[in-house]
Amino acid sequence: MKRLTLAAAVFVFALAATAQEAVRPEVGKPLQAAADLIKAKRYREALAKVDQADAVPGKTAAEDALVERMRLSAALAAGDNDRAAKAFEALAAAGRIPQAEQLRIMESLAGGYWRANDKAKAVQWAQRHLREGGTSASMRQLLAAAQAESGDYGAIARQLQAEVAEAEKAGRVPPEDRLKSLAYAQQQINDTAGYVATIEKLAVHYPNKDYWADLITRLQRTPNFSSRYQLDIYRLKLATGNLTQANDYLEMAQLAVQARLSPEAMKVVQAGYAARVLGTGPEAARHQRLKALVEAELARDKESLPSDLDDAQAARGGDALVAVGFRYVMAGDAAKGTTLIEQGIAKGQLKRPDEAQLRLGIAQLRAGNKAKGTKTLRAIKGGGDGAGELAHLYALQGAKG
Repeated sequence: MKRLTLAAAVFVFALAATAQEAVRPEVGKPLQAAADLIKAKRYREALAKVDQADAVPGKTAAEDALVERMRLSAALAAGDNDRAAKAFEALAAAGRIPQAEQLRIMESLAGGYWRANDKAKAVQWAQRHLREGGTSASMRQLLAAAQAESGDYGAIARQLQAEVAEAEKAGRVPPEDRLKSLAYAQQQINDTAGYVATIEKLAVHYPNKDYWADLITRLQRTPNFSSRYQLDIYRLKLATGNLTQANDYLEMAQLAVQARLSPEAMKVVQAGYAARVLGTGPEAARHQRLKALVEAELARDKESLPSDLDDAQAARGGDALVAVGFRYVMAGDAAKGTTLIEQGIAKGQLKRPDEAQLRLGIAQLRAGNKAKGTKTLRAIKGGGDGAGELAHLYALQGAKG
């Protein structure tokens, strides 16, 4: 349909030009006959009439241009790509086609050659379209498809990276299908860093639990990743829809209880019951026992929190204050918790400064301060235990939220 629409536009332009230019009858008569045949969709017969006009000797430059215009229109409509390309080149060389129209014709020729299974010429015209200033997404897709058939995934990755960069520079979100194609190409050429960066873009712009599952799994495989952050792994899984097994809910709740984060443990248990993952099946009684344990710990922690805060403020180092502050965050008072964590960090003598900053970044996000939270998290480089990589994913999750 697009090819015929463009051919019609070229045809209208040719008729308008014919009316304005001085044309001798021996040239004009067969061209008019060609125009009538194009209207009747008898494109091959129209081409024969164009050839008849072209055979007239001593044509002026204007007559030559009109002949090529009519030939281009008929050839595009007929799917005669070679004749259309030849007519186009003649008109372009004579300066008879505006640049914008040239780009549309190049796109049509590329598509015509692709449909005719002449992939080499299709690629040539698509590349020329883009090289001369065209921005057609279909031309980029054509090139990517041609490269995929050739197995040149390096070229595909470069082409798609250019598309993504162009979209981002213009303030647009790159299309999901282009990002997925880029990630696949990067996988094929073992560009792990590029692949992860692309999956991160997908996870932020097109939240999907599978993208996040990929990122979280890679995080867990980070060399020397500390088991101290297992609860954080579960937090990311829960937030991204990747906590699905009863044992995961149970372990996350138990880890939260051990960390004296019983309000979080209760939310996990409630989420498990709401999802009908807990409270059903042969393990239902076990699930109920865990729920009772969490309820008891919740009451105990609530009662002890004020005195624990006093002890933390009296402590020489800041670790206890950071821990108590995070308990306030998970109990629902993120503003107070954030202040306490900041005070703990200011005290110094921290056993794990990166982990304290991680807790601060999470607290700031939960307090609704997205900009400050992501800034805090992105500043964490880590010391090889996975804190930096974990902070990076929390920052991505914060940017998504």
